[in-house]
Amino acid sequence: MKTQVCIIGGGPSGLLIAQLLHLKGIETILLEKHTREYVLSRIRAGVLEHGFAALMREAQCGERMDREGEIHEGFFIAHDDRLDRMDLHKHSGGNSVLVYGQTELTRDLYEARERLHGAVIHNVEDVRLHDLESASPHVTYSVGGATERIDCDYVVGADGFHGVSRKSIPADVLKEHEKIYPFGWLGILSRTKPVSPELIYAKHERGFALCSLRSQVLSRYYIQVPLSDAVEDWSDEAFWAELKRRLPSQVAQQMITGPSIEKSIAPLRSFVAEPMRYGNLFLAGDAAHIVPPTGARGLNSAASDIYYLYHAMLAHYQRGDDSGLNGYSAKALKRIWKAQRFSWWMTTLLHTFPDNSSYDKRLQQTELDYLLSSEAAQRSLAENYVGLPF
Repeated sequence: MKTQVCIIGGGPSGLLIAQLLHLKGIETILLEKHTREYVLSRIRAGVLEHGFAALMREAQCGERMDREGEIHEGFFIAHDDRLDRMDLHKHSGGNSVLVYGQTELTRDLYEARERLHGAVIHNVEDVRLHDLESASPHVTYSVGGATERIDCDYVVGADGFHGVSRKSIPADVLKEHEKIYPFGWLGILSRTKPVSPELIYAKHERGFALCSLRSQVLSRYYIQVPLSDAVEDWSDEAFWAELKRRLPSQVAQQMITGPSIEKSIAPLRSFVAEPMRYGNLFLAGDAAHIVPPTGARGLNSAASDIYYLYHAMLAHYQRGDDSGLNGYSAKALKRIWKAQRFSWWMTTLLHTFPDNSSYDKRLQQTELDYLLSSEAAQRSLAENYVGLPF
């Protein structure tokens, strides 16, 4: 087989760039390790920057998002048995975020690929990238025991942290930066009315908590837990009891509880790989960077990669201009590191760190006090939360 762009990974990053390029007449083939059903079973974040929402509309995938997604113009920080609201709309010049589950977003992208008869090959194994430094790279893979080959101009590696794409960059070229946090998030999904119309980020001496939602009948809640904990250690009843302890009494009293329909623990890490281009391979999304979910930057950081890469490929194929491709890694990483900074700051501000000294704890409290008392600090938070310009 031959195509212009071979995309590794059938998550939202790979599907989005495939859709955008297809609409401009650029040929793509997308390879995905798992089944479509498996991809759509994964529960992920759902806070979209206004720039990401605009990119979905450009990809002709925004109709259901605009119809069912919820516009949020702020969120709450819970502390000391009280709530303080961060007014994103006011402090960001009128911007907001859109709450729309990643699973639903991915479903919309898959349906768009079907409508356009885009090539998506599932259940691929033993994916290997070849001749990346040449003008004629190719990808091999196996399906049902048969080995296949795709010749292409470019390879987009959107296959996540554990994928083959980043691992195809030589060790003497690739530099990785990583920070592991000493805790994880235990999250549950429940068919219950959300306790708040806007997200609540809770800072508490027992640990961080987050009240989120997917819709008006589907809630997503999290609590900070030690890395040594397992899902089996937490019954639904124990989870709800601990969550209520970490929330202001006025919120806890209003909470509607119910059986979980999904429960998992996610460790927190910050990770960046540099460069994001090697020859004719371009990394995007989790293949190149991971952030703690505290600042809602993960999916949105992937979207900025896709924005830069999409426009760079358009310039190449439509005008013969390679400046965007040549500058992709530096441009993408500049925004990625800003997202890393914001996610690290939000995580540091709101979580309980087991090894913090009394000095660290007082400084953390002072940082929160400053945020709540300073319009300048709130403007900085809002600017980052709604999304920095692409």
